Amino acid sequence: MVIAWLTFLAVMGFAAVTRLTNRFGEQRKALARHLYEQGVGEQQAGKPEMAIEHFRAALSYSHDNFQYQLSLARALRDTGRTGEAEAYLVSLWEGSPQDGAVNLALGRLYAREKLLDKTIQFYHNAIYGVWPSDPDQNRLNAWFELVDVLLRLNALPQAQAELITLSASLPHRAELELRVADLFSRAQDFPNALLGYQRVLQSDRGNPQALAGAGEAAFKLARYRTASHYLSAAVAANPQDAQSARTLQICNAVLNEDPFGRGISTSERIRRIRAIFEEAGQRLDACPSLPPQSPTGAIQSGVVPLESRWKDMKTRLAHLGQRGESGLADEVMDLVLQIEEQTANCATTPQDQALLLLAQNRAGVEQ
Repeated sequence: MVIAWLTFLAVMGFAAVTRLTNRFGEQRKALARHLYEQGVGEQQAGKPEMAIEHFRAALSYSHDNFQYQLSLARALRDTGRTGEAEAYLVSLWEGSPQDGAVNLALGRLYAREKLLDKTIQFYHNAIYGVWPSDPDQNRLNAWFELVDVLLRLNALPQAQAELITLSASLPHRAELELRVADLFSRAQDFPNALLGYQRVLQSDRGNPQALAGAGEAAFKLARYRTASHYLSAAVAANPQDAQSARTLQICNAVLNEDPFGRGISTSERIRRIRAIFEEAGQRLDACPSLPPQSPTGAIQSGVVPLESRWKDMKTRLAHLGQRGESGLADEVMDLVLQIEEQTANCATTPQDQALLLLAQNRAGVEQ
């Protein structure tokens, strides 16, 4: 009887201790959650230092909590404590190497340190990693973010490569295709940018952003007639688009003054060359050229100033079109190019820029 009674007391005591232990554990977890939520609020309010303290406190009550460690690592990273952040993140990654959020956090950390290879590696891990919810959207977000990071780091070839792969696997949605086309343009891959904008316009012919983007991309490719077509439509769709309107002016000036265009008569070609030459002379009057300098910065001696060369060429232009002066047109354009380059700091009008483009691109402007 005594043994039974003692056994009963022991069982009851064990149960009481277990209840107390569980209650204490739940209280610790509740306190940890409260501290963690405070940290999240402070981080969202732009107070990362206070957030760090609350995340640390939360971890002191729940040592192995994955989310608390990840949030602390992010906060440490965002305050520049990359060494501490990396230690936490690498530990989490070693335990869950396929976790998308951990890999993304490491990619952002290495991007902050401008470690290009590691940045790409961990962003790729995030793109192809495991996401517990909405995996497709999270992977797409990570991919777009990687391209933005590469552009900020001026890693244009890598950004272009990512965009080519991304565009091939992108869902056929106009807003995504437009976003990729814009990124191709930022990455200076203008052929793919133009193709991207054209794909958008196949399903949304009047899209002002796609029209403007296609016009700018064609302009960068020196396809001025194509650019003029898209930019005209862009300005018609959005009269407030000042950038497209200005680029359109340049395109039209190039096309209207191109002396090498197909199908123009000899007399019209000569008229255009003389008109370009006179415009270059007016530029010289308004913005005198600087004395020619050597690569070391010293003024070169024995070099004829552009003003003198322009006056000499004006005399020779009287014979343009006559026998013996068949190469004079190219000489004129060479001189115009030098004048435009020497006075580039004074170039303020679309006409000025058109002259420079004409002198630089003597073929292809009819495209």
